[in-house]
Amino acid sequence: MTVFYAIILGLVQGIAEFLPISSSGHLAILENFLGISGLAAMDTSALFNVLLHLSTLVAVCVAYWEDVRGMAAEVGPLVRSFGRNGEEAGGDRPKRRLILMIIISTLPLVLVVPIHKQIEQLSTIPWFVGLALVLTGLLLYISDKMPRGEKNERNMTVLDAVIVGLCQAVATAPGISRSGSTITAGICRGFDRQFAVRFSFLMSLLSVLGAVLLTLMDVLKTGVDAALIPAYLIGMAVAGVTGYFSIKLLQKIVAKGRFGGFAYYCWAVGGLTILLSLILG
Repeated sequence: MTVFYAIILGLVQGIAEFLPISSSGHLAILENFLGISGLAAMDTSALFNVLLHLSTLVAVCVAYWEDVRGMAAEVGPLVRSFGRNGEEAGGDRPKRRLILMIIISTLPLVLVVPIHKQIEQLSTIPWFVGLALVLTGLLLYISDKMPRGEKNERNMTVLDAVIVGLCQAVATAPGISRSGSTITAGICRGFDRQFAVRFSFLMSLLSVLGAVLLTLMDVLKTGVDAALIPAYLIGMAVAGVTGYFSIKLLQKIVAKGRFGGFAYYCWAVGGLTILLSLILG
């Protein structure tokens, strides 16, 4: 892992993690066609993958600091309310209700745990990644055509949370954008467009943190190469900064209902990936 590769992968992670173009799909394309060592191929690279995701978590926390701080303040009261009366858990407090909806939307990821190894192997199949990117483009195109909704954390339903969560579970497949699929699901369920973005990124906090902790336990058993730490830190900084600005850019784009450009991009990259996989075998 060189500093140059760390910067490249940090840029890809920071941009593609939040823009609806699939970071996992782009990393798989880099690995398969450009000869960049796979992030999961070596223990040190797996650790770097974890650190990149931690950086993007920080970017979400900074971009949505008021929400994160508000939800953190409600965790204690929420736990106590369950002890008294589960029916009052949500109450009329928006941040407390937002926590509950995020937890519910994260539960479908449990379905992925038994098959996560098989899902990871899909990144080595270029035509699958390309096909998944084409599907992502279709989802984005559909979201542009949906009428504007008004739902937010005050009036979204449990079914809304489950459907968005199922889309997040499907998006563990490389090439399917997590942000694109969950934002599209939210818009299709009648979410306000800005809330659809907000909910998508806030729900990523739990899912990404859980994945990071699971991976970290495996990676640390093999030790860390101290010589790679400077490259890791640079890559993390690049991923965090670009991730923050990607979030801000997406907020503006979604407010105007202009996902179409991303749809055409995903179709182009996905089609090219499929074509190259057929030519190169």
